[in-house]
Amino acid sequence: MPYHLLMGDKSMEQLRSLLKSYEERSAKLQVGVKPATQDEGERRRRACGDRLRTVVRSVLDRFTDALKNAGHEAAIEDETATTGAYPTVALIFTPRTPAGTALASTLTFKCDPRRGIAVARDIKPSPTKGRAVTSSTDRIGR
Repeated sequence: MPYHLLMGDKSMEQLRSLLKSYEERSAKLQVGVKPATQDEGERRRRACGDRLRTVVRSVLDRFTDALKNAGHEAAIEDETATTGAYPTVALIFTPRTPAGTALASTLTFKCDPRRGIAVARDIKPSPTKGRAVTSSTDRIGR
């Protein structure tokens, strides 16, 4: 059963509202893209980490709460304070279905120095069932 059917119309509207909030917040924090020195590159990496922490993480926190309140498993992996690496924030969730546990999914927001914030999605098979793994990386903005 598709995930959007499990969530229901009210949950999908909440998700849309959270994503709209993300778009509005990220529009306020736009940073110009220019080739730069190593110091400038580090400043941009830190600025991207700050955007992930203040904008993306807050939206993912609310969505995690909504998923948990609906009976699903959800957690956030926050790697925005890691030095020497590009910052990332990931939502890891496993929907509960009447038939048991569905596939575990990960939605990862990461800083890409050339593209801004990129989003990758990954669906992992259940440990008890052999299913195909699907993944994708999409650019949603800076």
